[in-house]
Parts: sequence; C-alpha cells; structure tokens
Amino acid sequence: MSAPADTPPSASPGASPASLCCCRKSPPSGGRPADSLGRPPADAASASNFAHFRLRHFHLDLRLNFALKEMSGWMVADLCPLVPGVRTLVLDAHPSLSVRAVDCRVGGAGREPSRLAFRLEPFAEFGSALKIDLPEAAAETAGTRLRISVEYAATDGPAIWWLDSELTCGRDRPLVFTQGHSVSNRSFFPCFDSPAVKSTYTAAIRVPDGVTALMSASRSWYAKAERVFHFAMDTPVPAYLVALVAGNLRHADVGPRSRVWAEPCLLSCAAEKLGGGVERWLTVAEGLFGRYLWGRCDLVFLPPSFPIVAMENPCVTFIIASILESSDFLLIDVIHEIAHAWFGNAVTNASWEEMWLSEGLATYAQRRITTEAYGAAFTCLESTVRLDALRRQLRLLGEDDPVSRLQVKLEPGVNPSTLMNLFTYEKGFCFVAYLSWLCGDVRRFDGFLRDYVGRFKFRSVAARDFLDLYLATFPEAARKEGVDFERWLTGCGAPAWQPDLSAGAALTGPVDELCRLWMAPRAPEPREAAGVADMSGWSTFQVVLFLDRMLDRAPLSHEVMCGLRACYASLLDDLNAEVQVRWLQLVVRSGFWADLPRLRAFLAKHTSRMYTLPLYEDLSAGAMRGVAADVFRQTRRRLHPNLRRALERLVTRGPPDAPPSPPPAPAGSSLRDVDVSA
Repeated sequence: MSAPADTPPSASPGASPASLCCCRKSPPSGGRPADSLGRPPADAASASNFAHFRLRHFHLDLRLNFALKEMSGWMVADLCPLVPGVRTLVLDAHPSLSVRAVDCRVGGAGREPSRLAFRLEPFAEFGSALKIDLPEAAAETAGTRLRISVEYAATDGPAIWWLDSELTCGRDRPLVFTQGHSVSNRSFFPCFDSPAVKSTYTAAIRVPDGVTALMSASRSWYAKAERVFHFAMDTPVPAYLVALVAGNLRHADVGPRSRVWAEPCLLSCAAEKLGGGVERWLTVAEGLFGRYLWGRCDLVFLPPSFPIVAMENPCVTFIIASILESSDFLLIDVIHEIAHAWFGNAVTNASWEEMWLSEGLATYAQRRITTEAYGAAFTCLESTVRLDALRRQLRLLGEDDPVSRLQVKLEPGVNPSTLMNLFTYEKGFCFVAYLSWLCGDVRRFDGFLRDYVGRFKFRSVAARDFLDLYLATFPEAARKEGVDFERWLTGCGAPAWQPDLSAGAALTGPVDELCRLWMAPRAPEPREAAGVADMSGWSTFQVVLFLDRMLDRAPLSHEVMCGLRACYASLLDDLNAEVQVRWLQLVVRSGFWADLPRLRAFLAKHTSRMYTLPLYEDLSAGAMRGVAADVFRQTRRRLHPNLRRALERLVTRGPPDAPPSPPPAPAGSSLRDVDVSA
C-alpha cells in the first residue's frame, strides 16, 4: 500500500468541502456540560446519583477467602451532598454482591453511626442500583459530611477472576485479580462507577499465609503479624482504575522506580525481557509530556486467563504473561500503558462516549515515544500493521456503522465495553496526529500536550476541553481550509486523514514485494521467494504484516499453502505466538489439513483468550469444526471458566452464517476488542 499523501486529503476523492469549520462553531462534545453548581453530567452507564455528591475518599477493608472464592468486609465512603434535600444515595453495585448492612455517620468523628435501610434494584445486564435511604440530618444542608459504611461480600462478578492452582503459570497456588474497565468494578465494591468521578482511596487486604497482595496504589506496607497489606492511593482516580491482585507473587527491580512482579516460575524471564527498558521509556516520555506523576511504575505479569493484553492501572500495570514470547509486542504494549500515565490516568475522559480521549491520545503518545527511542521507521511499521487492521475492520462493518465514530452515543443499558474497538485507538490516533500536522511542528504539539496534562491533571474532561485548549494554543489552525472537527468526531467510516508512513518504507517495502510474489497466479519456488526477501531477518511486526495481508486473501490454494510451508515452516516454529496464531488462521481458513498437528500443539500450549478465541471462531465456522470440539475436550480443564463457556458455545452451536473472524488485533492496545464478561 502506498503511503498517504503529506497533505490532509478528504475522506475520499472528490469529497465536498467541510460543512462545519471549527473557526465558525464550537467543537462538539459528546457529554453534556456541568451544571451551574459544577456537578458532572449524567452517565448512562451508571445507576448512581454521583452528580448529587462529592466523593472525598473511600476505604476498602476486605478479607480474601480462596476456598470460598469470596472477598468480604467493608467499603467506607467519605462524601458530602452538593445540594440540600437529597434523601437517597445511589451507588453502582452488581447482583453478585451480597450487601449485608449499611451504616451512616453524619458530621465528624465521635458521632454515633446509624443503621440505614437499603435495597438492591435492577439497572442493566452489567449492574444493579444500591439505593440507601439517608437520615434527615444528612439532607438538611449541602456540604454535610457523611461517612457511609457498606458491609458486603463479593464473589465471582465480572471484575473478580479467581484462578484455581491449575490455571496459574506455576500451577501450585491459587491467584485472584480484578479487572475494572469499563464498568466491572461495581462487582468488586459499591461505588460511583463513572469515569467522571475521581477520588483518593485506601485499602486493607487481609490474606492467607503465603499470599502477596498488590493494588494500584501510591504507597503500601505489610503488617506481618496480622497478614494485612495496607495501600494508599494519594492521587484521585476513577473507580475503574482500582485494581487488586493476590497470589504467589515475587518481585525483581528493573529500574530505579520500576519493579516487575510475577509468579516465581516467570520472574526471571520477565525481568530479563524488560531489562532497563522501563526506565528508558519513562525518561523519553517525561521529555515529551512532562513529569511522571505516579511515583512507581511497576508491572505484574498475570497468567493466560487475564482477559485482555494489558491494563494501565496506576503505579502497577497488569499485563498478560503470554506477551513475553514477543519482544516487539511486549515493548509496544508496555509503552502504550506508560503513555496512559499521562493520557487516561492523569487526564481521564469524563464520559465513555469519548474513549478516544484516553486511547487515541495514548496511542499517539506511544508512537511519539517509540519514534524518539527507536526511530521513525519502527513506528511507521507498527502503525502500518495497526492501520491495516483498522481498514480490515471497516470492510467487515461497513462505512456507515456508528461504532466507527469517535464520539458515540451511549444508550441506556449498553455496556460501554462494547464500544471499545480499533476506531477508539487508531481513528483517535489519526485525529491527534492530524492536529499535530495542522499546527505545523511536532515539538510545539508536544508542548501543547504537556500544557494539556498540566492544566487538567487528576481531572476528567470532555473533548470540548481538549479542543478549546488546542484552538487557544494554535488559533492559526482554525483558519486552515477544510478544518472540520465535527466531521472527525461524529462522522462514520475511515479517518479523514492519515499520517505519512513513508519513513517505514525500508521495513514495509520487502513485505509488499513478498506479498506480490505469493499473490501471483503461480506459487513461487522456495529459492525464488528467498531471493525476494529473507524473512529470517525480519522483525515480528514485518512477519505479522505479511501474514495479515495473506489472511486478507484467504482461503489460499493448496499449492500456495504448500509453498509457504516449504519456505517458512521451520521459521514459524521458532517464532512467537503472535506469528504462529496468524499462520494457523491461514491453515484453518484454507483447509490445510497437513498442518493440523501444529494447530493441535498450539492450542494445547496456549490457553489465553487472545490466541484461542480467534482460532476457535475460525475452526467452528468451517470444515474443521470437529477439530475444535476434540481439542476443547482435551484442554477444557486448563481454561478459565469464562473462556470455557465462550468456547463451549462455539463448538456446540450449528455452523454460523457469519464469515470467519478477522486476524487478531495487533499489539499496542491496552484493551483488545474482546468481551471480558463472556
């Protein structure tokens, strides 16, 4: 594919001029503005009445019981009403929570708490409403300090993942972790589960002997006699960024402010793979976007059951251990999560309708970091892989699908997690890169992003806040012909502009040549293919780009599959799972039975959702569906129950009408396009 032009073209040749220029109208904002009292707008995904209260702080005191798979204890919220006359406090909760009692203390310390009436009411498939009747004294005046204590137990809701010993990497002790994005943490603790609400928190986690607990917190200490881990997050964060993991974990320092955590069997590999990279990437990021605001930058590697690739929990990123197989993908995923420290964590999208403010900006920041650290060619290669995937998804969905908008309308009852897709990342990236191009100087745009974080840090914002600051910083950008922010935010389809990726031609050019050779009417001889490009010297991203483009042509003929196998079989065996899963998708889609042993071996080894689900989807859609059922029977005991249920539905249903799934989403996203609640 030829690189995009260096001028900002329309979405398609001959498109009409922009109908709404940003210099004539205020940029749109998906969320409604705050009211006259400064209260945040409503959130369709939250059952709570958070706009009526200011949450000052909350505390969790929980005991972990691995035998019962239960967390039990208290959530204590320190808050005050913003308006007088509020008689009900509504918190987000979940049917899996068992609420046992609610107490309230009005005013300062020394007051006696009172027991309050409460009820759990249905809200949506992903949560409930915990409605608490407040005492009269609490409603008399705005600003009255309330301390609400909720006694509860949490079991197996969508946020909490209990792993039996056989599902861990070491297979010797159980482990539990939480995953809150987007609206799952309401099954972890009752809360204002909206990105519009930020607060500090503390926690006391009581564990069995031999268990280490970690949380997304600024500080921690351990009371050995009581076996209690204490945590304090001193910086305001939204509920979805509160995270916990507990199990047989050990650590190794990999930098002056970075530590890697993992099960003992993984620790040396993880520490060796990261080396001094984390500090290098942090230093580059600080040079671009300002001081790192979170103190620690630790990483914990979790077993293959972790439902996504990585999650940017402040101070301690959660990341799937499977990614250790690929140094290139590990690098991109860790740098992406580091970028979230500025974009997503420090400054957060106030509404799930504008997730591009987190993911689009973080993807842009990730690529600025890799450009400074590894050069433009590497960044352009990775961007090409990702933008290819975006075009692939657009072909499947169609140009008019509303999920391709940057600014979406979240309807009541819709889980915001369903809005996470490549458009959030890659169309968002293209928009941010376009804004950088408009201002005419990438270094000036770096300075603007530093100012943006400095102005809005520890707050939740709307697109209007970001774009108003941009126009105030670069007023000349608004005067350029065709500038149309509304089209970017509310228009469906492909990005209206894409960055010039020609700096990656030295890396993408050989891939293009090899694709042309293998897509010719006659399959080449091995010596002929080797003369065009020696794949043994390629990076993972080059091989992935080649296989993704061959997948676009699948099913391939038996002759071509035999030729590919003859040329690259030994190479594929030595490469990582990101490469192997794509080759095996080619095997399945092309009905290439000769490589069935390799497929069986891969699925017997890999039990993470990101590798198994794409293959099972393809297997269940074609002539190899019997293989899917057979492999599932052999491996089901080593699959997490959530993944087991998803795969069981695939192998037991009739042949679907839908086409097979696209190749798995490439690296660089903290949340790949998966349903973590399946």
